[in-house]
Amino acid sequence: MAKPTPDRHVEYFEAILQLRDVSDEVPAFVDDEIERNEIPVAKVQEVKNGYDYYLGNGNITKNLGKKLQERFGGEYTVTSSLFGRKDSKAVYRLTVLFRGIPFTKGDVVEYQGEQYTVKILGKDMLLQNMKTSKKVHVKYKEMSQIKKN
Repeated sequence: MAKPTPDRHVEYFEAILQLRDVSDEVPAFVDDEIERNEIPVAKVQEVKNGYDYYLGNGNITKNLGKKLQERFGGEYTVTSSLFGRKDSKAVYRLTVLFRGIPFTKGDVVEYQGEQYTVKILGKDMLLQNMKTSKKVHVKYKEMSQIKKN
């Protein structure tokens, strides 16, 4: 687990990376990326179904969320909220949510009452019907309609 970066502004952060419903592989990947990119870490909190990383670089945090989605598949959302003003400019903090999924590429799932094979997990999911071989793209927000067999 990433350790807070020693600095005189230890509580400073620009973004929160929220990991929810993820395997142990995901925080390990995040820790490696934090170390490799030398991202300042204000704190890391374990929460009910995941982790919150308070990070000192918003752009890298946003890119890290994209990398997680490309590598592991899952829901990726970025929101921002007004934090304050500095030199009459608005200062925003980002929240990057990555929510894992309970299946991986190659798994057989049920979608709309039929059996599908998971072909690709990226910006959305590509499923291939096992009977007809027809392929369908499914958005992560429709993930609740998919059941792993």
